[in-house]
Formats: sequence, C-alpha cells, structure tokens
Amino acid sequence: MLARRLLRRLVLPGLGLVLSPLAVAGPLVEMWKDPNCGCCTAWAEHLEAEGFEVRLHDTREMRQVKIDRGVPPRLASCHTAVVDGYVIEGHVPADDIRRLLEEGPEVAGLAVPGMPHGSPGMETGRVDDYAVYSWQVADPAPEIFQRHIQP
Repeated sequence: MLARRLLRRLVLPGLGLVLSPLAVAGPLVEMWKDPNCGCCTAWAEHLEAEGFEVRLHDTREMRQVKIDRGVPPRLASCHTAVVDGYVIEGHVPADDIRRLLEEGPEVAGLAVPGMPHGSPGMETGRVDDYAVYSWQVADPAPEIFQRHIQP
C-alpha cells in the first residue's frame, strides 16, 4: 500500500509532464450495479464528467459484491466501486474520492449509506444533508470523512 501511494505521489505526476493530456486518463473506477438502476448510471456519469474513467459491471448479485469487498452492512447503498484499491460505496462525490486518493489514508474506503437526495446521481429536486464515511478493515466502525451540509 505504501509503494502504491509513493508511486501515485512521486512518479505519476512526473509522467503527466511527459505524456500528452490525451494519453493520461483519470483514475479507473470499477463499478458494480444492478442492471436496472438509473441512479447508479447517473453516479457513473457524474464521475466521468469529473475526469474519472468508469468501467461498469451489471450484476444481480450486489449483496455478494458488497460482502466480497468488505462493505459493512450499515454503510450499504445501491452500487459498489473500487478505485486504486479503495472501496467506494454509494453516491460518494467525485471531490471526496479525489481527496481520498490525494491523502491516501489507511482506510478500506468511503461510503454514503442509503441514497440521500442531492448526492451525485440522486438529483431529485430535493437536497438533504448527508455525510461520507470511511471505515477500516480491522475496525468497520464508520468515521465521518466529509459532511455535505446544504445552505
């Protein structure tokens, strides 16, 4: 994990100076979702608009996807993704994922439990306050990573 973070912080930024902007894709997000979920597709579109590359996997086995990736049940949402070894559960904003990748904390991932109105992919006209949580493999008790409070 330390080697991955050093590579990301020291080597990869230098490569951006050598390669053309078209040759450097954003972080790859592997995402699993139910084939009929429209809000999941909207979240993927949010990430793509923010420069992430998203690879979608439709499955009807979302419970098993979450179990396999260690998502604590109380943090579950509709879709599950992995980016740079971190699990991303639910409607986590792109800015929070960027912060996670830049800071590289020792956490398993980030989650937005449920499907709060106003989170990316859940733009319904209503906007609720919500929090993005992190958790660790050894201690799945969630901690607040970022609060999203509406004005």
